[in-house]
Amino acid sequence: MLWRQFSPMRSWIVVQASKTVKLDRFSFSELKMTDSLPPFDSFLLLSFGGPEGPDDVIPFLENVLRGKNVPRERMIEVADHYQHFGGISPINEQNRNLLASIQAEFAKEGIDLPVYWGNRNWHPMLDDTLAQMRDDGRKRALAFFTSMFSCYSGCRQYRENIEAAQAKVGPDAPIIQKVRMGFNHPNFIQSVADGVKVAVNELGVTSDQAVVMFTAQEAIEAGLMVVVAQDATESLEKSNFQCRWQITATTRSNYSSLAT
Repeated sequence: MLWRQFSPMRSWIVVQASKTVKLDRFSFSELKMTDSLPPFDSFLLLSFGGPEGPDDVIPFLENVLRGKNVPRERMIEVADHYQHFGGISPINEQNRNLLASIQAEFAKEGIDLPVYWGNRNWHPMLDDTLAQMRDDGRKRALAFFTSMFSCYSGCRQYRENIEAAQAKVGPDAPIIQKVRMGFNHPNFIQSVADGVKVAVNELGVTSDQAVVMFTAQEAIEAGLMVVVAQDATESLEKSNFQCRWQITATTRSNYSSLAT
């Protein structure tokens, strides 16, 4: 079970079993690294990706759905949703802004790490980014996922994509090591609370008239979103800002309320 859990990370740290040690009723293989890890020499922003024009939509969705049992008719329906917005997802522009903020913060704090950006499903593609990092001589990067949640779609799948990209790039692909998931980080919670307050004020209603909808794409993510909602509203209540909230899970074509 432990190997299954951590197998997507096997290209990050090389270990070998040297002997078995006994601890209580369990047996463990004592592991030691065959090689010391190189120092962190870069930072990787890893995201989902999104189309940036009408002609990008279908190829992007084909990347997202590759290997999944989703009828093409359903993909065309989703493509039409993108076309309502000119075939443009805001995520890439948001990531460009985030990238610039990270670079500025690194410079301010004296952190001498080059910053790279790769996506799972659209340009800049992750394998192209890792190839560029390899060519630049990068050996080990600290990665931040723009997904905040510890679920398959938000964490494990990202790690599987890293492993696939490393295999494609070859043995000199950089080691990628991720930071913690952010769904319960105090700064993330505070940013959610601040965003709720701004949005409610912009509506021109009192906080007790507002219902805040937290959306999630799968059941596990929805469960974690409850933590975000509870912590964010707790933070708001400290400043006498009362509001109701609701968790909504979204699937392909329907919406179901999970918790309030």
